[in-house]
Amino acid sequence: MTLPEPRQTLVPSGPPISLVLGGGGAKGLAHVIVLEALDELGLKPAEVIGTSIGAIIGACYCAGMSGQDLRTYALDVFRMKPEVLRRVFAARVGRFTEMLTNGFTNPVLIDPQKLLDGLLPSTVPQTFEELAIPLKVVAADYYARVDVTFADGPLIPAVAASMAIPGAFRPVLHRGRVLIDGGTINPVAVDQASQPIVIAVDVLDGSAHDRTIDETIPDPWQALFGSVTLMMQVLSGIRLAEHRPTIHLRPPVEGFRVLDFFKVKEIFAACEPIKDNLKRRIELALDATPAELLESRKG
Repeated sequence: MTLPEPRQTLVPSGPPISLVLGGGGAKGLAHVIVLEALDELGLKPAEVIGTSIGAIIGACYCAGMSGQDLRTYALDVFRMKPEVLRRVFAARVGRFTEMLTNGFTNPVLIDPQKLLDGLLPSTVPQTFEELAIPLKVVAADYYARVDVTFADGPLIPAVAASMAIPGAFRPVLHRGRVLIDGGTINPVAVDQASQPIVIAVDVLDGSAHDRTIDETIPDPWQALFGSVTLMMQVLSGIRLAEHRPTIHLRPPVEGFRVLDFFKVKEIFAACEPIKDNLKRRIELALDATPAELLESRKG
């Protein structure tokens, strides 16, 4: 089955805005609502910094897709659940029989690059240099234990590395480094922003409100992704305290899990109300003086 293709609309870079799109699995579909808000203001950021799902959506956006394009594409793709699951299954690297013979040294993992090849729109180019808007993609070096930012050269391997959640995706070997999900070190990479106005979209559910006590034992996948999310919440709090953005946006995605991609319609509906307030905050930031912008980013 052929996946639907989006309309490509290449645009020049815009005002001095760094847009930081954080990691968080399906919760990161909220980034699309933020992009729609920018489109409604007629604005394009000077650069986009993406981690994990933020890198995926950022790559599509920087390739020329509008927020509405991304909404349509996501709705079309994730309504085809059997097709998506087939592509995920086709991207696996190990077999269950190998686990029986070799133990867990060669587990059944998903090759993130194969998965991207099967799910990304064909309009996403192969290199950073072909993008309409500059993009920085954040991954983590497994052995050096540092975050690594890619902004040139091959695009797809960098995005694949940025989304390679340990235990679910195979690490990516790129430019001589073994790379895993950038969210394990830098889930909301505000420190990579170079513009005076920094909009950070944090989709990690770090707040304690609206939570209920649940005695349900999570299944292995829920436990794995839940643990990774918990770690990312702590790390993002540290990073955001050290590098305060002009606008710190936290879409209301606390009711969703990192694997809830098939709830894309519900995620969009939950986040739609943030648009008007976000647009007002962006307009205020654009009207601010350099001194006021600097003051807004002080801890």
